Amino acid sequence: MQTYVPPVDDYRFLMTEVLDFDRAMAELGMEVDSDLAAAVLEEAGRLCAERLHPLNRSGDEEGSRLIDGAVKLPQGFADAYREFQEAGWASLSSSPEYGGQGLPFILQLWLDEMLSATNLSFGLIPGLTRGACEAINAHASDSLKAAYLPPMVRGEWTGAMALTESGAGTDLALLKTKADPRDDGSHAITGTKIFISSGDHDMGGNIVHLVLARLPDAPEGVKGISLFLVPKFLPDASGRFTVRNAMSVGALEKKMGIHAQPTCVMNYDGATGWLVGEPHKGLAAMFTMMNAERLMVGIQGLGIAGGAYQQAAGYARERLQGRSADGSHGPVAIIDHADVRRMLLNVRAFVEGGRALAGWTALQLDRAHRHPDAAERARADALVALLTPVVKAGFTDFGFESAVQAQQVFGGHGYIREWGMEQYVRDARIAQIYEGTNGVQAMDLVGRKLSLAGGAVAEGFFDLVSSDLEGHGAPVADRTREALQLLREATAALRGADTDELGAAAVDYLRLFALVSMGWMWTRMAAVAKDDTPLHAAKRAVADFFARRMLPQAQGLAASLSAGAQPMMRLPADAF
Repeated sequence: MQTYVPPVDDYRFLMTEVLDFDRAMAELGMEVDSDLAAAVLEEAGRLCAERLHPLNRSGDEEGSRLIDGAVKLPQGFADAYREFQEAGWASLSSSPEYGGQGLPFILQLWLDEMLSATNLSFGLIPGLTRGACEAINAHASDSLKAAYLPPMVRGEWTGAMALTESGAGTDLALLKTKADPRDDGSHAITGTKIFISSGDHDMGGNIVHLVLARLPDAPEGVKGISLFLVPKFLPDASGRFTVRNAMSVGALEKKMGIHAQPTCVMNYDGATGWLVGEPHKGLAAMFTMMNAERLMVGIQGLGIAGGAYQQAAGYARERLQGRSADGSHGPVAIIDHADVRRMLLNVRAFVEGGRALAGWTALQLDRAHRHPDAAERARADALVALLTPVVKAGFTDFGFESAVQAQQVFGGHGYIREWGMEQYVRDARIAQIYEGTNGVQAMDLVGRKLSLAGGAVAEGFFDLVSSDLEGHGAPVADRTREALQLLREATAALRGADTDELGAAAVDYLRLFALVSMGWMWTRMAAVAKDDTPLHAAKRAVADFFARRMLPQAQGLAASLSAGAQPMMRLPADAF
């Protein structure tokens, strides 16, 4: 297996030449420049490469285990997490108010990329904790924040999100977990949740669950859901968290991938919990965490693709098979075969285009939180809302496809465990499913996000892309302009469409949106890559590949969208 190489040179290129990072930081009043940011990312990459990547395969093979009701992580994971936490990586972008470092979110998102590239199961632990912190910070009482946020922000305690029940997955209106009020202001939480990532582990510290449940007077449906903070350990008389709460692991899910990640069935048997936010408004509070997690999951798809690419490219340079194109000599390295290059370039074009789009989106999130102008904060927040389903679903679809293509480069060896490629494929698959399946993300885009501010947010984004494309005559700019026009036409056709039409269009529309967004980023990268350096020359070449071999998908997607819902709805349900 190839040693993982953190893409720090690419991060530096994006910050200094594409995203104008230093100007953005100055505008937000942050004392961080691209040199400091690159140094942080380089150190984070070293940890991922040297400490986490070597645990990825062994963790997959050993898996998490449930022993006498307690979860045991694979060998080395607990020690690696403590090193990660003690070095401050868990608190990278969190608020200094609770012990965080307050660094820009773009560094957090790119750290998440490297974590996902090297050890997805591990990366879920701090990622879920960060999302839980955001929900607590946004909605919990001051007393809960004071008690729980500092150790969670520092990574001494971890977090988990408990939504799903066996009869209530996407349709949370069906959930049955109960919350009965107690005289001391707490609640007794009773019910069973499934698919709870990081629900239990042996790393030490508390595990803080955010649990959706119903109060006795709750109305039916999603309007009757409340959110509760339910810790594994409760405070004792001295205020130390040593008292075991009435919650337990019923089982560990046996999964296709992410075997090292403890995905639990959790039983809450009158467990003590505290209301977070207002009664019956729990879904809105939980979405604070879910939206953060959806961006993280999109980056998981990007990271898996980048890690798989490095393995496949290294193998293709070394593996000798077949003869040269003119038949004059052989065997040659398979990197010389056009079809192998096709697969590798498909992956690389997504990874580098997605990395740029992720960075741009992260900067918008920083603007939404820190810009001195309220109108600019609102504008940036709306753009993040628009792009969140695109990043989550688009990146994880492309990410899975990339893992499969990288595996294919290995031929038969890609199907054998020792090469590690089949793990990338298995691990990548979950990202298309959890935190809202990609079909649900696509419906969120066409059903909710396109109508933000009466459609002005989407149109404003399209105008931004269009203005950046002006004056560029490279093939990637021309093809992106053509794809953007198709996207505008599809958007207009969906306005006022009924549920069937939206459902029929959603997935193809989101992919078209993702292609246009990455074409925009590739145009920006190609426009500044003017030197004869290897990095700039590679950017121009990959931009041209994206333009000529990937952006033409837009034509087929537009044709599919124009067919409408009839081809899908014509067959009666009982004929399936």
